[in-house]
Amino acid sequence: MRARARRSTTFLSSGPVLPGLTAAVYAASEGLDTVVVERHAPGGQAGTSSRIENFPGFPHGVSGRELAEAIYAQALRFGAEIVVGADMVDARRESDGKIGITLVNGARVRARAAIGAPGVHYRRLDAPGVEKLIGSGVYYGSAVGEAAFHRGGDVFIVGGANSAGQAALHLAQYAATVTLVVRGASLEERMSRYLIERLQAHPSISVRTRSTVVGAIGKRRLEQLVIADEAAGEERTVRADALFIMIGGIPVSERVEGWLRRDEHGFMVTGTDVLEGDVQRRWWPLDREPYLLEGSQPGVFIVGDARRGSVKRVASAVGEAAIAVQLVHRYLATTPNPTSSSTPASMSDRGPPRRTRDSPKGARPRR
Repeated sequence: MRARARRSTTFLSSGPVLPGLTAAVYAASEGLDTVVVERHAPGGQAGTSSRIENFPGFPHGVSGRELAEAIYAQALRFGAEIVVGADMVDARRESDGKIGITLVNGARVRARAAIGAPGVHYRRLDAPGVEKLIGSGVYYGSAVGEAAFHRGGDVFIVGGANSAGQAALHLAQYAATVTLVVRGASLEERMSRYLIERLQAHPSISVRTRSTVVGAIGKRRLEQLVIADEAAGEERTVRADALFIMIGGIPVSERVEGWLRRDEHGFMVTGTDVLEGDVQRRWWPLDREPYLLEGSQPGVFIVGDARRGSVKRVASAVGEAAIAVQLVHRYLATTPNPTSSSTPASMSDRGPPRRTRDSPKGARPRR
């Protein structure tokens, strides 16, 4: 193992999520030596969105992949180091006050501050036959690249939020029919009005409310779905060529259990909420209150969907990232540097960062 001295003042544990990449852009452009860890490819759930119609500055919409690749390239241009194909194993406060983070390949990062944007992953659909048909007509997320394979077919989407609506509009360009299966009584509960209007106006898209998928049938690939209609009080078996499951997210926070305070659903708690009910100050060691977006470890800021109380919109998440970088500056300005100015942080690794095939074309991790 070879050690390399670094001048890192911030470490961004972004996962593949847009707010993490956004934080990297702001941190690197403002002079912070920045390291980003990418579990997979850039963008997270937003990165798989076929079309984001309400992101500011794109009057005709932008695909999640295009947006993620643009921010990725921008972060590289400002000097951020992006390590692709790595993940965090654990994190802890070290004896000198720095944050120590261990990656799956044994690399270790030490930094004075961190911004976490691990995001969420889709909830699993607990219905007979679903798991064995994953990749054979059943997909989690919008799986944009699969749309063309179901040209002229009957496609179903489980979910009632914006991501499901965006996927329906994209899939309707290829499929003969697209059906949204929604547990709730209407789309208004979770979907933006502009999407609802577009779905209602599309001749190939239909919506089944108060309904759930309770079974998937097929030998080698998906052939039929069993849908329970609560209003009618019956189950119906329908022909299906593809099923896209988009039923909400589970926060990716299990690696920080016991180190950062989480709520009962696994979302990380930030700001003054960290002190809620904590009379003994088990979760917060300082006299001052936590800053906005600061988790239960001083200097660790949480942004995006994995944060409790976050607004589940792309623009909101990237806005949080910009705010978090300013809070990092405040934290660094009021917190003594535990080491000398020449090498305030260090990183050891076991070889060069890896690119995945989904990395933006022409982009290389900086070393």
